[in-house]
Amino acid sequence: MNEVLKVLKSRRSVRSYKQEQISQESMDLIIESGIYAPSANNQQPWHFTVIQNKDMLQFINEKAKEVMVKSGSEFLQKAGANPDFQLTYNAPTLIIVSGKRDAPYWSTDCAIAIQNMVIAAESIGIGSVWLGMLRYFFQQEDAVKRLGLPEGFEPFYGVAFGFNSNEVEQTAPKRNMDVVDYIR
Repeated sequence: MNEVLKVLKSRRSVRSYKQEQISQESMDLIIESGIYAPSANNQQPWHFTVIQNKDMLQFINEKAKEVMVKSGSEFLQKAGANPDFQLTYNAPTLIIVSGKRDAPYWSTDCAIAIQNMVIAAESIGIGSVWLGMLRYFFQQEDAVKRLGLPEGFEPFYGVAFGFNSNEVEQTAPKRNMDVVDYIR
């Protein structure tokens, strides 16, 4: 099987990380993969904020949990109130992808860049998980200012990266293959 297809089929979201930091060479490859993502009209409306500072990672976790506790969702309240819950799963690296607000398709372009990065990471033995709950951090303008985003950019999503601490190989859940119709 083609190596790209193998990586696509083998990638799993990692939620348990070793504390070993990713090398700069690996980070550069992951970021470059995001930069090489296609974008509408080649606008490349993304910005990548790489966070490897433990204090900043903890700040992001705590600020997001403050919002989660007040969400009205039982699931989110429970997670936010749990002192052991880490939104970033204790990954040593978080990349926040932000989009240029005035680009018409920035969210789609940023999503493609993220997908490129998680696939690239998998191909070099680095685990990742796309973090939807970061939206609760992004709701706090004062906290987001600490990211130092360029003017006109809005945080979109974040991805945790690191080496998987779970040595057991995960297999893909059964896929529903009955999801295609052809119109020819």
